[in-house]
Amino acid sequence: MSYVIGIDLGTGSVKSLLVDQKGMICGEASRTYPLQHEQPGYSEQHPEDWVTQTLGTLRELLQTSGVQPEQVEGISFSGQMHGLVLLDGQGQVLRPAILWNDTRTTPQCRAIEAKLGSRLLDITKNAALEGFTLPKLLWVQGHEPELFAKAAVFLLPKDYLRYRLTGMLHMDITDAAGTLLLDVIGKRWSTDICEAFGLDPKLCPPLAEAMEHVGGLLPEIAGQTGLAASTKVFAGGADNACGAVGAGIVGKGATLCSIGTSGVILAYEEREQDFAGALHFFNHAQPEGFYAMGVTLAAGYSLDWFKKTIAPDESFDSFLSLVAEVPAGAGGLLFTPYLVGERTPHADAVIRGSFVGLDGSHRREHLTRAVMEGITFSLNESLERFRAAGMAVETIVSIGGGAKNDVWLQMQADIFGAPVVKLKNEQGPALGAAMLAAVGCGWFASLSECAASFVAYDRRFEPIPANVETYRGLFEIYKSVYAHTREMNERLRAYR
Repeated sequence: MSYVIGIDLGTGSVKSLLVDQKGMICGEASRTYPLQHEQPGYSEQHPEDWVTQTLGTLRELLQTSGVQPEQVEGISFSGQMHGLVLLDGQGQVLRPAILWNDTRTTPQCRAIEAKLGSRLLDITKNAALEGFTLPKLLWVQGHEPELFAKAAVFLLPKDYLRYRLTGMLHMDITDAAGTLLLDVIGKRWSTDICEAFGLDPKLCPPLAEAMEHVGGLLPEIAGQTGLAASTKVFAGGADNACGAVGAGIVGKGATLCSIGTSGVILAYEEREQDFAGALHFFNHAQPEGFYAMGVTLAAGYSLDWFKKTIAPDESFDSFLSLVAEVPAGAGGLLFTPYLVGERTPHADAVIRGSFVGLDGSHRREHLTRAVMEGITFSLNESLERFRAAGMAVETIVSIGGGAKNDVWLQMQADIFGAPVVKLKNEQGPALGAAMLAAVGCGWFASLSECAASFVAYDRRFEPIPANVETYRGLFEIYKSVYAHTREMNERLRAYR
């Protein structure tokens, strides 16, 4: 039996999966590492922590599974997007990595918009947001010029990890799409953007496709992990791209709804789309594919906040137990999940959440259902734009916390107006990374063929027509809340 390993380098931990040729999980190991927040809005990590902890997971996989080193054919990667790792000419890290959730770069975002105007969206298909990599590069260029002068290349987190394992510098297309330096349609670095900001194009590493074989393990890495130096290493992809692959979102009509702390709605696409910056548009791990993505910043966080506020000592199952008794629409009560601002389709750091329509008849379960519905309405704003662009939305795969409650799964089907399915075994981006390695090793002819073998679906929730109609009317009211509360929240800033 042969195996592959998928490594997911997350924000707080790394997870490695050992998967056999039938898609069975034969081993799993994870290790954590710290975040540094030296100032408000700063979020950094030490890249060496990623390497140390990843090597630990690889050793553990071999030790606990009993698999022989030569049986592991390939390794691939998934990783947190947008983070900046700067290397000097000797391949040494120049400063801690600036992560995706670092928000210090608002002035740089405004400068990008002012200098590039509409060309930014024409080239990168994405708006200038603090999370992306180009604003981070410009921040270092402006605030740490002596250090920046030493920089020879920049990488994203999982690309640095792969570099340390192989000695080879690459960045895969799916992660490069989140830098604001890639011509997304042309699949090449934009010399126009580099020149506009005085960036040497040599800072940008060689590009690779997600399933491209980019090297083998360095002898010292093989020695430290127990793996064979001949193990094939494949480029891998961004966490959202790999999460989509691991959920089977690899063809037209396939859509993903992921509700964790934040929420993601993601759909596969084969054609160029222009959402005018309201949604994200990135390259997919499928070589000729793309994916459109909307993000709700405080999705599961909103429900977690509400539970901690109302019933901190109660279990989630108990807290949600009465929601099923409340009809669709929560008795005319709406909630907007803007607790920490919003990302898509409203890129607004100032907007805050609201309960609208509250009266004395509403009980705790009404408010709880309204929070769940509001999170789903927010994701539906992005889904509505997918459909308006002519994208097919046939079946929605639900993962994360939103897939752990049957009432919420039915709610998603009713609000989205499409069948919703959950996975039998949810393994997230790490499985997607393993699938990239499996196809790269030649086990399957395509990602679609691999998904048919590796990804299994559980229950299916069909939209209930009466609920669909109720939610259609409420959704129109929900969409108006943002416009009506935007100015009020601007004025409230002075009192926060």
